Amino acid sequence: MRKSYKFRLYPTKEQEIVLVKTLDVCRYIYNEFLADRRNAYERCNQGLTTFDQINQVKYLDFDTPVQSQIKQDVLRRLGKSFDAFFRRCKSGENPGYPRFKGKDRYNSFTYPQSGFQIEDNKLKLSKIGKIKIVQHREIEGKVKTCAIKRENNQWYAVFSVDLGESPEKIEPITSIGIDVGLNSCVTLSNGEQFDSPEYYRKSENSLAVHQKRLSKKNKGSKNRNKQRLKVARVHRKIRNQRLDFNHKLSRVLVNRFDRIVFEDLSIRNMVKNHHLAKSIHDVAWGQLIQLTESKAEEAGKYVELVNPRNTSQKCCSCGNIVKKSLAVRVHKCPECGLELDRDINAAINILNLCTVGTTDRACGVTDVGLGYEAGSHPF
Repeated sequence: MRKSYKFRLYPTKEQEIVLVKTLDVCRYIYNEFLADRRNAYERCNQGLTTFDQINQVKYLDFDTPVQSQIKQDVLRRLGKSFDAFFRRCKSGENPGYPRFKGKDRYNSFTYPQSGFQIEDNKLKLSKIGKIKIVQHREIEGKVKTCAIKRENNQWYAVFSVDLGESPEKIEPITSIGIDVGLNSCVTLSNGEQFDSPEYYRKSENSLAVHQKRLSKKNKGSKNRNKQRLKVARVHRKIRNQRLDFNHKLSRVLVNRFDRIVFEDLSIRNMVKNHHLAKSIHDVAWGQLIQLTESKAEEAGKYVELVNPRNTSQKCCSCGNIVKKSLAVRVHKCPECGLELDRDINAAINILNLCTVGTTDRACGVTDVGLGYEAGSHPF
């Protein structure tokens, strides 16, 4: 099982110059060898392998010293881009040929095996030096790689760690079905609802002011670059707020329930509806499900994705299909007389579709009334 740890770096101005130059060297290698692959195919109708290009990169010299393994990792990254390209071609998707990287589109490099070490609150990097690091928690497991990443004007170290074998799955006792939505971020099958924080919408006015100022700056000027960083800073705050909320919510779900059931939504198709796209991106359902899966795997618990077909239309009591539009927020069944919030009804249907840890029966609602009011956050 793999896990990542991300820590903030505080390089000096001299160290930041070296880091930026290292990124420039990596970007140059990526673009040059991408051009080599394209030219080899166009002229000779023959492709180049990653192994062939790794043997060639050692003959390149640069003014900025860069560790050899970093250069090799750049070519492995390029190889993965072509692997994904050919895989999309075979599956019939839009292939998207690998692109050349501009100055602001190559923002990380990786030490794949060695060349990094944490000593006395400093991260020692080969060919770069010792950089101040804020290690806010201990690293568990065996560190495999270290990636140095630039996010706007901030630098981070991301350690990939091997934790060994995944823990054994526990016998599930408590189960919950979860319906994701726009008004309420999630609705649980026991009646609890967690309201969506809408971080993007709350920051829209501030973002609009900074973007308007950016549009009036001259292209290529220093003032435009300063304003661009201000716009990026607002986006970063929104992203961090959303990530923090989803981390806390996923932790609450995994701590309380052994089996968690979500809808298997096609979010990529849903955001094609321009009336709902902004709200869907703002609640970040995919991020929440991914974080919940990660935490559940580490705890030996279950997360299942089920078919969302008719979960909002079907009555959870009698199974009758009751057609209703998105504007109708209450489920009223003419057959059995059940009247229930449509999201709670959908969450119960989602739970009853789960198969993990069950035999030939429906899961049933097993964790009702744990003392949290609807819309409240227990974190």
